[in-house]
Order: sequence, then structure tokens, then C-alpha cells
Amino acid sequence: MKIRHTRVTAITAGTGLAATALVATAAYASAGSNEVNAAPAGTTSSAVSAQAKTAKSLAAELGAARTAGSFIDESGKLVVNVTDSSAAQSVRAAGAQPKLVKRSGQDLNKIHKALQKKVTTTGTAYAVNPKTNTVVVSFDSSVTGAKLAKVNKQLKQFGSAVTTKKVPGRYKLFTLGGEAIYAAPSGRCSLGFNAKKGEEYFFVTAGHCTELAGKTWFADQGKTKKLGTATVSKFPGEDYAVVKYDAAPEDTKGAVKGKDGEVDITGAADATVGQKVTRSGSTTGVHEGEVTALDQTVNYQEGQVDGLIQTTVCAEPGDSGGSLYAEDKALGLTSGGSGNCTSGGETFFNPVGEALAAGGLEIY
Repeated sequence: MKIRHTRVTAITAGTGLAATALVATAAYASAGSNEVNAAPAGTTSSAVSAQAKTAKSLAAELGAARTAGSFIDESGKLVVNVTDSSAAQSVRAAGAQPKLVKRSGQDLNKIHKALQKKVTTTGTAYAVNPKTNTVVVSFDSSVTGAKLAKVNKQLKQFGSAVTTKKVPGRYKLFTLGGEAIYAAPSGRCSLGFNAKKGEEYFFVTAGHCTELAGKTWFADQGKTKKLGTATVSKFPGEDYAVVKYDAAPEDTKGAVKGKDGEVDITGAADATVGQKVTRSGSTTGVHEGEVTALDQTVNYQEGQVDGLIQTTVCAEPGDSGGSLYAEDKALGLTSGGSGNCTSGGETFFNPVGEALAAGGLEIY
């Protein structure tokens, strides 16, 4: 696909930029009736957004000492973990399904924070898993021998509250490869979503792209068609960037590439564990999966990144910076992961809301 210099567009990580603009109006998770809890996961983005809103409201009302995360089960119902029967009654009253668990969110978050300081070995990742009521620590194929022994020793003190998992391949940033946007002095990534602030136009992508490849981005490999320059760049710690267009794009109708054609993006939302999601990329095309964890910490070789969305969606080099979405809602920007789209793997995404908030932007 080619990019017209005056008609800049944002197809997701992996499909690169195409000749149709990707636009949307910012809209975060909104309140909804309790009826949405019975809807199958992924049936509508508004249903999932309402479930996320209900979960947030309950967590705020009951507190981290009485709740321990939430998820959407296979039937599409919102499940909220609680530590006592009174909290369970509140969850039922809100239209969700309570699940009594041993460990509170407060307990698990303390462990997560301790791991962020103790376990910094490259190739490890960890997050609270609400389905198992544990903190799951993952190792990639580089964590062996003395490195593995060291990590296991560090985890021993947490007992059964921590579980471990081996993943294929190595955790890496998905920066290179594919038809996408090009950086000066060097590097290739993918544009995530177009956004604006007043009459100024921007796009959001991965922070490691702007930190490791360059701040100035072009639509072509020869770097003759300049798109713009990064105004916000976060990596490591977080993984997002905001790039300001040199000129406003003419086409204000936009969509991401889906399996059956273009998918219009009408706003942004928070991801929810158990939610069905889609990623589209210039290297690997369109792939689907499920959100498995939030607030994920990953120790890349280049540094630690926190607060990521963990998914079962595959990705490969060239997909960095591109979009994670669920139906018509933007969720995240491709960061990195392990495996590939042949044998499978997992991919991490920085929540798109962080990039929008940092730039004071709205998806258009």
C-alpha cells in the first residue's frame, strides 16, 4: 500500500499506513445497565465497556481489601472476585457474578510491586491473573540455568500466591519489518491511531519506536514524505508516543483493517480480562485473541515496562505501534511479546488511553 502525502492514514500495526484515514471520536468506557452482564463476551463494544464500568465501580465501592479483580467468563458474564459474603451481595446487586477468593487485590498488588523491584531479569513478565487469583510469572526461552534458578529463588517467598509459566520464543519489541512508517535516522514501525487536539492533528504509536528509532517519521522508506515529529515519547516504564503531523490530513473518515474489510473506530475504551480482541499488522495481517491480564510488567532487554495489556494475540517484528481494538473501540498500541503467528505466542499492548491523555488528544 502507498501513502499519499496529503492524505495521511493510520492502519494498524502491521498493515502500516494506507490511503484511508483511521479516525474516531474519543469515548471511554461508559455506564450501562446491568443487563449487559448477560451478553456474550465481545458481542458489542458497548456491552463490554459497561461491564468494565461496573467492575470499576464495584472495586471503588468495596476497596482492594475486599475485591481481587474481575473478568468476563466464557458465557459473557462479568465475574468479580470478592473476599467476603457481604461484598458478594453487593456484586449480585450490581448484576454481576461474585466469586469468593482467598487473596485480596491488596495482597496480590503488594506481590506485584515487590516483583517489579526484585525480579528484573530480562525475559520475565508478571501480572495479576483474576481467573486464578494469583500473580503469574512468565519466563521466555532465554531464562534458563543460573538465571532461572535465581528467579525461582526470588519467587519462593511468595508460595502458592505466585504461579509460573514458560512461553515460547523470547520477549522482544516488535519494531522492525513490514510496510509501515519510517523513522529518521533509521527504523520502521506502524502507526496506531490518528488523533487531534483542537485543529492540530497527531498520531499515536509505540514509545520504543520514537525512543530507539527516531523522533521524525516519514510515509516512505526513502524519507521524502514527512509525516511529523514526536512531541511525547515514553519508554521504558511505559510504551507510547505522540507524533504531531506537519500538515492536517484531508481525509477525516477512518477505519482499521479487519478480517472482512475496514472497521470503523468510534472511540477508545479500557480492556477487560476475557474480552475478545483483534490486532491488525503490516507484517502479519489480522489476528484475534483474548485479553488475559491487565497491568502487566515485562522485562525487555531494553528495559522494564509496566501497565501493559496481555493477550493471546500473536504478532511479529513490524507490528510495533499498531492498534489493538475490539469492534469499534480502540484499546491499545502494540509493544512486544513472544512467539510468532505460525507457532503462536502472546503480545503486550500499552493502553491507548495513556497516549491520548498525555497529549490531551481525542481519536477522530
